[in-house]
Amino acid sequence: MKKVLLAVVGVLALAGAAVVFVVNARAGDTGTNAVPVVTGQRLTLSPGRLLFRNTAAGPDSGKLASVPLATPDAPRQVGDLRCDRFAVAAGTGVCLAVHPDVLPAVSDVIVLDDKLGVKYKESLPGTPSRARVSPDGKFVYWTLFVTGDSYAAQGFSTRAGVYEVQPGTLVKTIEELPVFVDGARYRAADVNYWGITFAPDGNRFYTTLGSKGKTYLIEGDYQRFFGKSLRDNVECPSLSPDGKRIAFKKKISEGVWRLSVLDLATMRETPLAETRSVDDQALWQDSSTILYGLAKPEGGSDIWSVPADGSGAPRLLVPDGASPAVVS
Repeated sequence: MKKVLLAVVGVLALAGAAVVFVVNARAGDTGTNAVPVVTGQRLTLSPGRLLFRNTAAGPDSGKLASVPLATPDAPRQVGDLRCDRFAVAAGTGVCLAVHPDVLPAVSDVIVLDDKLGVKYKESLPGTPSRARVSPDGKFVYWTLFVTGDSYAAQGFSTRAGVYEVQPGTLVKTIEELPVFVDGARYRAADVNYWGITFAPDGNRFYTTLGSKGKTYLIEGDYQRFFGKSLRDNVECPSLSPDGKRIAFKKKISEGVWRLSVLDLATMRETPLAETRSVDDQALWQDSSTILYGLAKPEGGSDIWSVPADGSGAPRLLVPDGASPAVVS
């Protein structure tokens, strides 16, 4: 069986944010919708649409929503599917949905077709954190916060897994990617990997290795199943459509991250115009624009965009939204 990587380090600030994010969403499910919505829609993966998690207060909070990418302020179409994290590529979608009022937490990993019909569903322990689909639509992968690992200083860590759409293989958790740091095989009890991003060829990938308080950008070979470190202090990488740049969050201080873009040929790093702390895996809308979720001080989150070359200024794209996914 092929092995695909995906695991995430248990970081207290991140785990707390993930739990609060889900609890806030569940608490806003009553009354009337705080934003204009068209309910009861059958959503599909139509090109030119922006899909996202609706976080506005009301009965449709937490549901998957859709707007035209060209007019994101249009009334959002809302279906029946509730997701805590969502991602899509090449006609394949993935929805992570935590079971309400269940402790320890259990989440559904739901693989979707181009009409958002359920192709596969599995319940796994943990709280949703990250979700992605490979550019070719052949793999979906996720990260869940869990508790109980003996090496986790705060009593929790993460599990990340992958589903191979063809032939339909589930790997619940993957923790043994061999990697080399500074030319030597790296071994430690607390190693975790997270924020995977695949190249269009379905073989080359990038991810974060976290261990002993440090993070590294890992370039991996899927077929040969090994990786090597390119540089440190890179988290949640996201590969550009041309495969030449990586958007990522760089740790500035404890619990504070700055969005940047790394040129893989020159290793030149460009800080983006967003100076607020962003705890998200950024998404390339296209070759020149980055999308991301940004937490609000009062709770919830908004979806913002920013130029990928460091110019311009952040722009609010969708208020009360999270986990953006562009259908191309």
